[in-house]
Amino acid sequence: MSLSSPTSACSSSRCYSSGLSLPIGFRSNSVNVGLVSYPRRHNIAARKFVVACSSSSSDPLLVKAAKGQAVSRPPAWMMRQAGRYMAVYQKLAKKHPSFRERSENTDLIVEISLQPWQAFKPDGVIIFSDILTPLPAFGVPFDIEEVKGPVIQSPIRTEEGLKRLHPIDLEKLHFVGDSLKILRQEVGEHAAVLGFVGAPWTIATYIVEGGTTRTYTVIKNMCHTAPNVLRALLSHLTKAITEYVVYQVEHGAHCIQIFDSWGGQLTPEMWERWSKPYIEEIIQAVKRRCPDTPIVFYINGNGGLLERMKGTGADVIGLDWTVDMADGRRRLGSGVSVQGNVDPAYLFSPFPALTEEIHRVVKCAGPKGHILNLGHGVLVGTPEEAVAHFFETARSLDYQTVFQDHVPAEKAEPELVA
Repeated sequence: MSLSSPTSACSSSRCYSSGLSLPIGFRSNSVNVGLVSYPRRHNIAARKFVVACSSSSSDPLLVKAAKGQAVSRPPAWMMRQAGRYMAVYQKLAKKHPSFRERSENTDLIVEISLQPWQAFKPDGVIIFSDILTPLPAFGVPFDIEEVKGPVIQSPIRTEEGLKRLHPIDLEKLHFVGDSLKILRQEVGEHAAVLGFVGAPWTIATYIVEGGTTRTYTVIKNMCHTAPNVLRALLSHLTKAITEYVVYQVEHGAHCIQIFDSWGGQLTPEMWERWSKPYIEEIIQAVKRRCPDTPIVFYINGNGGLLERMKGTGADVIGLDWTVDMADGRRRLGSGVSVQGNVDPAYLFSPFPALTEEIHRVVKCAGPKGHILNLGHGVLVGTPEEAVAHFFETARSLDYQTVFQDHVPAEKAEPELVA
């Protein structure tokens, strides 16, 4: 279900790409779709780009670490590494004040996604997008208001509301596929291109509540008063998100991260019932169709859910900063890689303190299967110099030096491994 007919990343036996040279910022000859203008030139040229990916010695460092393969140092990237803390992004946002335009226009997506790559050279380049981006493609229009944030005018809470849903139309998301192809060509194999999606429960909170909320009372109440409606909604989202993940892989994503951003608002028992089965279904389906694509799974506030998260079959579990990395490693065992988990606030600290914390996290994670990241997204106001120092420190690491006198965390107390 892709825009073009590329060799599927989910079935090919080798990695390759055709050349593509496009000027970022090309604006003419646009076609209007809804409220956003999409440039034709990227759309047409990007369709000529052929990408396929499978396990290979040429895999980027991040992909190797995600698969638990031996690497010389931990790869590093940051959640929200493209965005408001960067002066170059702020300047662009003044010219294009609509977030929907910035995240649904191929030229702007590529330009913003590459800003941190050009400035800091992280080991992962994540597409600039939003977990709500695919909603209109399966029947849920939304707006983003200046103060409120995402707003869904017609929340779905009844069987009648479910009738508005339809199978995901990936043609309406061509700007995502086209952008991934271009990003893959721009970074080559020097970094991993990451796609991402929201988990069904997290997406459902917006659709049911009508936007952001602090309490989640409406959707939590539906678990008891309208469970069949909620299950039907979650099942529909599961199918749509699965197709969206495969679409991103087919168009160039080396790796996919699933964000269950609001899964941590559930009790562990409720998460087991209302979120985990749907995430597990997505991962199983993607693994059947794209067996060589690593999947990273992150929940904000996941300290009470780590063992359950591992049960989804994800290749990498992202730890937030409230979880001790060594404890997380012991609880998860050695059969899964980890990502994280420097507190984003450390980027406001003196550089020696930041360096020390990076070294501590790396030592606790062990010399294999670790992607260095923050435990949450980059905070607004973060000094760009600190982000640069983070990545410079990461590149300077060498496992042989770091672990000369250190026992890997996963081997320290084997009796505690889940």
